[in-house]
Formats: sequence, C-alpha cells, structure tokens
Amino acid sequence: MTLQKKATKGLVWSFLERWGGQLISTSIFLVLARLLGPETFGLVALASVFIAFMTAFVNQGFAPAIVQKEELSDKHLNTAFWSSLSIGSVLFIATIASAGLIAQLFGEPDLKPVIRWLSVTFLFIALESVQVGLLQRGFAFKKLAIRSLLSTAISGVVSLIMALLGFGVWSLVAQQLINRGVNVLVLWKASTWRPGRDVSFEHFKELSSFGVNVMGVNILRFFNQRSDDFLIGYFLGTTALGYYTVAYRLLRLMVNILTNTTVSVALPAFSRLQSKPAQLRNAFYKATQLTSFISFPAFTAVLLLAPQFVEVLFGENWSPSIPIMQVLVFAGILQSVSYFNGTVMLAKGKPSWRLFTNFLNAILNVGGFIVAVRYGIVAVAIAVAVSGYIVMPVSLTLIRKLTDIKISQYFRQYLGPLAGSVAMGTVIALIKQVIAGQLPPLAILIICSTAGLVIYLGIITTVNRDLSKRVITLVKHAAR
Repeated sequence: MTLQKKATKGLVWSFLERWGGQLISTSIFLVLARLLGPETFGLVALASVFIAFMTAFVNQGFAPAIVQKEELSDKHLNTAFWSSLSIGSVLFIATIASAGLIAQLFGEPDLKPVIRWLSVTFLFIALESVQVGLLQRGFAFKKLAIRSLLSTAISGVVSLIMALLGFGVWSLVAQQLINRGVNVLVLWKASTWRPGRDVSFEHFKELSSFGVNVMGVNILRFFNQRSDDFLIGYFLGTTALGYYTVAYRLLRLMVNILTNTTVSVALPAFSRLQSKPAQLRNAFYKATQLTSFISFPAFTAVLLLAPQFVEVLFGENWSPSIPIMQVLVFAGILQSVSYFNGTVMLAKGKPSWRLFTNFLNAILNVGGFIVAVRYGIVAVAIAVAVSGYIVMPVSLTLIRKLTDIKISQYFRQYLGPLAGSVAMGTVIALIKQVIAGQLPPLAILIICSTAGLVIYLGIITTVNRDLSKRVITLVKHAAR
C-alpha cells in the first residue's frame, strides 16, 4: 500500500475516531452541564490544571519520537516504556503528597481529594504512550479509533449514571479515570509489542534529544491553554471558571475535531516525506486547506448563533458563557489552520523550532492573562485570540524556511472557504434578524444552519472545484 493510500485510510479512521468520539463525549457533556452547576465544572477544571501540567513530564515526548524515528529498535521501545512508567510513578506520589498544599493555596478544601484521585492519570499515560506511538507509526488508526470510541462511551455512561445518582463532582472525576483506564486496556489488547528488560542509557539520550523539545512544547502548551484557568480560578473563583470552561470546551472541541483528525495522520505522513520537499509542501497545502474547508464555516456559525447554541445545548443558566464563546471563535479559526506548522517542524526534525514558537506564544499568553484577568473572563478570552495572531507571522516564516512555501499561495488557498463563510454568515445574519423572537432557539438554529450550509457549499463548488472534488473523494473513502 502506497504512503498516499495509507495516509488517506488513516485520515478516514482518524476522522471517524474524532467525530464519533466527540459526538459521544459532547452529548454526555451537554447532559452533565444540565445536571451539574458551573461551580462543579470549575472545581474539576481547577484540579485538571495541575494534572495537565504534570502530564507534560510523563512520557518525555517519546511517543512522537517513536513516530518520527526512521530506524527503531526494541531497545528504544523498552527504554521509552520504563522511563515513562518511572516518571509517572514519581509524579503520582508527589501529587498525592502536595494536594493539600494546592487546596490551601486556592482556599478550596474540596480540591484536595479531587487532585489525589486524578493523579492516577499519570500511571495510565505512562502505560499507553509507547503503544500509541507504535500504532501511529504503523498507520493503525482503526485500532486507535476503536480504543477512543470505547473509552469515551464507557466512561461517559458511568459518569451520567453517577451524576443522576447525586455523586456531583465525582461523576466528572470518574469519567476521566475510566476513560484513561479503558484506553490502556484496549491499546494493550490491540498492540502485539510488550516491554522487555533490555534498556539503554544511550537510547534514552537518543530519544530524549528529540523528545525533550516535544516535552518543552507540551509544557509551553500548558501555559498557553491552561494558565488562564489557573488565574481565573485564583482571582475570580470556581463559578467564573465554570462559565469560562464551558465556552473554552466548545473551542477545544471544535479544534480537536477539525485539526487532530488530520494532525495525527499528518505527522507520520509528513515524516515519510521529510526528504522530498516538493511533496511535503504540497501535502502541507492540502492539509491546511482541507481543515479550513470545515473550520471556517463552523466557527462562523458559532459566532452568529452562540446565544441559540448555549440556550439549546446548555440551558439559560449558562448564558454568561456566550460572549466568551464568541470571542474565542477568532482564536479557534487561527488554531485550526496553524496546527500543521508545528507538525511540519517535527517531521523535518526541528522540534526546537516548534518549542520556540510555543515559548513565544506562552510569554504573550501569560502576560496577557495577568493583565486581562482583572477585567473579567471576556477580557481573558480576548487575550487568547490576540496572542495567537501575533505569533502567526513568526511561525509562517519558519515554515517557509523548511518547505519553501510561497506566502501568497498559502493565503490564496483560503480564499474559497473564506468567501463561502462570508456569504454563509451574511445569510445567517439576515435570516436570524427576520425570525428572531418569532421562533424558539432550536428552530432558529436549524433554519439558519441549513440555509448557511447550502450557501457555503454552493459558493465552494463554484469558486474552488478542486477542493470540492478532494472533499468528495474523502467522503467516498469514508463510505467504503
């Protein structure tokens, strides 16, 4: 099977994994949002801040190193596994010991047991990292998709039952732990590799030379994506954090669906093309344009229909999340198309370049959050969007050095999706103005979304037939 066929097949399964998993998890999340209040979500979000920070240290970036490395031996895999498990165990013990101090810092005594239970996550991540790397390297995305769908469904059902029985915050904690646990079980069932005792410090250094930059990126990504949670929780409290978490959850949901689907396939595919610059450049163009085809209209719809989305999906008591959601749309559009920049850097063996761009973004984000948090949660959302647009030119300059892309061609590929989204947004705004107040929110959502989608697809088919054909081909592969 050729690399193109492997990548296409992997893309389809990754697409099914993301969309199927997100459909299940989102449905469960919507029900939980109606059963549990903002303070409950805020408490778990605050605990997850510390778990997310420590998680960056668990696998040392070994999984991407396994995917990227051309020559791979059992010693590499054994060394990566036992190193990850050792570090995960140390972090597990350290987090349990420090949970009380963290709870005192925020004046939230209920935070202590939540952090302690969530620290089990470190052990699960250590057990799965090498298996994930091997399956991605072999384009075994069908197995990864089955794992994700099973873990999401089982953990979601358990959390719903617990919420209905009145377990409150523990239904959210159980959801995370069961999700990780099922992940590990399915991965080890799907993979034939098992760890041996043959480890080597030399192989550890070899993997770490690549992985340390990936780990650095993960740490900086934490500051980019979670320092706002920390500051909101500290200065504004868990209720405000709950409102912000729901809005940001929608952003992350959309970005995950629209980018992680192709990013997970892009790294092994780009890595195989690292010595073929023309083919890599062409693959980069196609990946970013395909993402923009979906992300531009999706975020446009959220921007204009956020009040109806929130009322229908979460309920009126979550209305403070609406302006946050609308501001984060602008961050989401940028994130969806710029995700592949870091993937190209990894594929070309330049993880330090990706580390640099994430460091710059982290500095801007943290500085912006510190200033903005004094003015409320909407101001924090604005800081998220602004920092991304400042870093984008730097990231594109580095990509140009690696792949020799033409900046004019890079932006030209977005003209079709942009034109279609503008036309779609105009139609939605006009229809909404006419029927607002006359129909319930759900009816407004259905009518506006349907009309907008028809207009968007019509524009794309007219102005960019190549993109339309590529999407149709991908849909046919998925159908088969």
